[in-house]
Amino acid sequence: MLQIYNTLSRSKQVFKPIVPGKVKMYVCGMTVYDFCHIGHARVMIVFDMVVRWLRASGYEVIYVRNITDIDDKIIKRAVENGEPIAALTNRFIEAMHADSEALGLMHPDQEPRATNYIKQMQGMIGRLIENELAYQVDEGDVNFAVRLFPQYGQLSGKSLDELNAGERVAIGGGKRDPLDFVLWKSAKPDEPADTRWKSPWGEGRPGWHIECSAMSCDLLGEHFDIHGGGADLQFPHHENEIAQSEGALYGQARKAGDDPFVNYWMHNGHIRVNEEKMSKSLGNFFLIRDVLKSFDPEVVRFFMLKAHYRSPINYSDAQLEEARTGLVRLYTALAQVPVISNTPLDPASPWVERFTAAMNDDFNTPEAIAVLFDLATELNRAQGDEKSRLANTLRSLAASLNFLQRDPTTFLQAGSRDGDQGLDAAAIEVQIAARVAAKQAKDFAKADAIRKHLLEQGVVLEDKPGGITEWRRA
Repeated sequence: MLQIYNTLSRSKQVFKPIVPGKVKMYVCGMTVYDFCHIGHARVMIVFDMVVRWLRASGYEVIYVRNITDIDDKIIKRAVENGEPIAALTNRFIEAMHADSEALGLMHPDQEPRATNYIKQMQGMIGRLIENELAYQVDEGDVNFAVRLFPQYGQLSGKSLDELNAGERVAIGGGKRDPLDFVLWKSAKPDEPADTRWKSPWGEGRPGWHIECSAMSCDLLGEHFDIHGGGADLQFPHHENEIAQSEGALYGQARKAGDDPFVNYWMHNGHIRVNEEKMSKSLGNFFLIRDVLKSFDPEVVRFFMLKAHYRSPINYSDAQLEEARTGLVRLYTALAQVPVISNTPLDPASPWVERFTAAMNDDFNTPEAIAVLFDLATELNRAQGDEKSRLANTLRSLAASLNFLQRDPTTFLQAGSRDGDQGLDAAAIEVQIAARVAAKQAKDFAKADAIRKHLLEQGVVLEDKPGGITEWRRA
């Protein structure tokens, strides 16, 4: 039975979808004004894993991840570049898709862009004004009146007086309260024409928070199962989403028995560099495309899922090398099995039971991966048909995490991805042939020297029965 840690309740809860067998999930996506960094990769990988496990568990999943393509940072970058907003955002949306595909991730079922949902946002803002939860100031902005929504603070767990406005919520501009946040931004005279839309409150553009409420409600309904995103979005972004979504639906008279906007809130932990949160403002971020020049995409995915999704993780090349070593161990176990059976998994198998229990415990991927390592150890000891059966179990379980689906030899013989591959495969085979010849001539000193030389080049030789020598990258 699947349990999910619900940020809203601060506890693990048994997962019960609104409609049996079906899951509606929304994840906050990227603001597209630059290339995606490794922090974005964690969000994409984590919720790709969640969707894969839900589907492996028999659920029909609708996975929505939005694109913010209108934002102050986008406008600033487009003006600096002297290009239209759409040209900038389309370029980085294509780059984001390329990064996602390079990482081997599924595409969301729906990927709404904010600029295509202006009408829905305006409709929600209008309902909030009618419900007296929003007001327009003299400067033209429309703000949400936080203190008129009694449940505000339920996600962050703090009282109104404890909460700060948050770094993306400006103070001033005629607000009645510092916690009030903007729903509709009045256009400034010097802003380009493609950054403004007509509205009942004058020309302008939507605030950041209203985007996700309008898009998720339009595509998934006003009450859906799972909402995900990075831990930094818990407040104020997701807190504000709850307030404006439920405020538009129920007004100030929301009752205890009314359906919530979302049943389960999931937040993945930060990526840290030298124990500091990774961010563009600190300049300590690494682009996905740059990381993939040096590390295989499967290694990056493995690195991300070796830690529990809610835990912060420290990023470094050393950590990625450690992840690669782990994958090498698993692929090495598979490589020794000439033919892997393709039979359905036995749900009563202790390996399947342990793996399933781990994943059903709030997507505990570290424990699930530990099961894979234990299974690989058992596979190394097994003989005959048992070896083939265990190999099938290992690869089939790993499939739900998007691991171990490639030819083992191809993975093990692949070098780094930055062009510094060392000896190529042909050169290695020449050295192996020379070593075989040396052994046949009983020149064992030369054979050992060749083995040592190859090891220094990052190539490990493994002698197999029948005079066969296999190799892999160290």
